[in-house]
Amino acid sequence: MSYGARGDWEKEMVDQHKLQSSRYELKHLIEESRARAIRSYVRMYLSPDHHMKPDQPHGYRVSSLYLDSSKFKLYQQTTAGMRNRFKLRIRFYDDNPESPAFLEIKRRQNTVILKQRAQVTREAVLRVLKGVAPDPDMLFDDRWDAKSLNALHNFCKLRDEIGAVGKTYVAYLREAYVNPESDHVRITFDRQLQGGVYEPETPLKLPPFLADAGSDLVILELKFTDRFPGWMAELVRTFNLQSISVPKYIDCVDALKELSFLTRDVYSRG
Repeated sequence: MSYGARGDWEKEMVDQHKLQSSRYELKHLIEESRARAIRSYVRMYLSPDHHMKPDQPHGYRVSSLYLDSSKFKLYQQTTAGMRNRFKLRIRFYDDNPESPAFLEIKRRQNTVILKQRAQVTREAVLRVLKGVAPDPDMLFDDRWDAKSLNALHNFCKLRDEIGAVGKTYVAYLREAYVNPESDHVRITFDRQLQGGVYEPETPLKLPPFLADAGSDLVILELKFTDRFPGWMAELVRTFNLQSISVPKYIDCVDALKELSFLTRDVYSRG
């Protein structure tokens, strides 16, 4: 379906660039022993985020449904190394139909990451995946929040521009550390990367079969806005960290492509 006519609520939209938060992300692949040492270092400056539980040493499950065009345009832009590109994903943290989900636009402009996020209902997710035009009633909490409305609007607009549909689930365990007083710095350790095939018109839920898409290495991400903290620079030097590209969506699609007998209809044109 097309994006549809604009509603009156769009008049309240704030300029897109003012609503996006910009940040930098440095990714590293490290062995488990080095991850433990880095965790001890990080805990001198940051605290576990509010999702972390004492009985989950490797953190909590993060799941996302990535959208792409029928010919995997967004996948191809990433593998071609385009400096300016975006991803469309729907993030969720459990299978509870009453829990919210999050429509996310993740843009890369050279080395800067720009993100927009809208918290929506699970019923709204199905409507978005069917190509329905955005509506304030899709939002989970405050339907008149300008920032969320803007993110919803832009997500659906980009969806329609490339004909994006649900394609690939990406899931992993995340151990995350933050500054409780500021969101300008965040460090995450991601493990057990897996990918799954999305079946059209089904509820947002990880499928029974997931393909392993990672390795025994840990994905370490250093995230910050504005200025690279001095202690984080010292962390990089102390542990001799080398920044590399670790595109989780690409790795999951590639892992599923190798299982062609299961996924040929979905990934044959990727």
